[in-house]
Amino acid sequence: MAMGNDKRGMQQPLFIEAAALPQTPGHPFYERLNALLDLHGFSSYVEERCVRFYADEGRPSIPPVVYFKMLLVGYFEGLDSERGIAWRAKDSLCLREFLGYALTESPPDHSSLSRTRRRIDLETHRDVFQWVLTLLARDGLVQAKTVGVDSTTLEANAAMRTIVRRDTGESYEEFLTGLAQASGIETPTRQDLATIDKTRKNKASNKDWTHPYDPDARITKMKDGTTHLAHKAEHAVDMDTGALLAVALHPADHGDAQTLEATLEKAEQNVEQAAQETDAQRMMHETPLCEVVADKGYHSNDTLTSLTEDQIRTYISEPARGRRAWAGKPEPYRHAVYANRRRIKGERGKRLLRKRGELIERSFAHCYETGAMRRLYLNGRDNILKRLLIHTAAFNLGLVIRTLAGAGTPRQLAEALAQGLKKASELIQERLSFIIESLPRLLRNNHTMKRAADQLAAV
Repeated sequence: MAMGNDKRGMQQPLFIEAAALPQTPGHPFYERLNALLDLHGFSSYVEERCVRFYADEGRPSIPPVVYFKMLLVGYFEGLDSERGIAWRAKDSLCLREFLGYALTESPPDHSSLSRTRRRIDLETHRDVFQWVLTLLARDGLVQAKTVGVDSTTLEANAAMRTIVRRDTGESYEEFLTGLAQASGIETPTRQDLATIDKTRKNKASNKDWTHPYDPDARITKMKDGTTHLAHKAEHAVDMDTGALLAVALHPADHGDAQTLEATLEKAEQNVEQAAQETDAQRMMHETPLCEVVADKGYHSNDTLTSLTEDQIRTYISEPARGRRAWAGKPEPYRHAVYANRRRIKGERGKRLLRKRGELIERSFAHCYETGAMRRLYLNGRDNILKRLLIHTAAFNLGLVIRTLAGAGTPRQLAEALAQGLKKASELIQERLSFIIESLPRLLRNNHTMKRAADQLAAV
């Protein structure tokens, strides 16, 4: 075998025949996804919703269907930034085919992708999420009887070292320098600033500090114990199917009890809109959102009373607060708290609380861990929510593909195919081993039968 030459410095041919271009068989997952979207008219729906954002004349821009498909790729491929999505689309032949680009065409770069995101409004992104949810409802994947709610924090695209005072606009270091000079230190060192900051109370209060480029971000303690500027994402999940009924983005310093009703209201609106189609309504529960399941962070007298007045049964874990004192408090508070306590102690309540942890944590894991949106690379609430809506819509599309292909992402499908090939290989190897072991016995039996036949012929 001869050694080949390095071809990086060689001059490329001026013309290439179309038949000589590399061909790809396409990825089976994206082929199924494209077939599903084409079957239900995704391209025409998106073009109809986005036509008002495009001019009649001028240089052609990114088709809206390509823009939304590229954001779907961000979820399925686990890409955290628009720059990474654009690079992956240019690098992969199967993604070029999924987006509808030939080998002689170049997919959009990240600047075109972000410019298109800024021009298409938030409501259009909500409509695309709603279109996917209606598709799930038609396939019977939305029951909407029992809804589980939980929240998680997403690290903002902002650093703590660049926060400024809300009142004066001073940076953190400038503020500490002023404190040091007020205490009598004319030229404070970094050690002096650290000493002053160490003993100061409420040093990172959201009332006093903000970020100049992302004012919607809030100083928050993350799941791992570190402190970052962050946003709060809240999911409303169908407890029967695991479908994501609504996603909301709240300030990270707002408590769970403060944001629950807003998220439930958005989920109710989405379910009602999906139920407007006869095929979807026939598959859904006759009384949607009649039960709510949540963890102890959502437990409060006002929340339980408000949900009870709306005729919603609550299964919300109760924190250990000791013996409750009801003197001077309205009677509906006591009734709502005790009714919720009775339900969560029953068998169905315990089962729902266990299932809540399974389904909602699964949506967090798919969207923010393998989906790579735990760390944000966008500023501003609307920009983040646009990406988040399409990201979670891809999660819902994964549920539909899972019912068709047995896997909800390209990686899962590849692993399933690998497992199938491995089992087939093991079965073939087992059969071959059996044949090899039985071959001497079969040969002996064949020799015996042949000798008997010769004797019989001689007679």
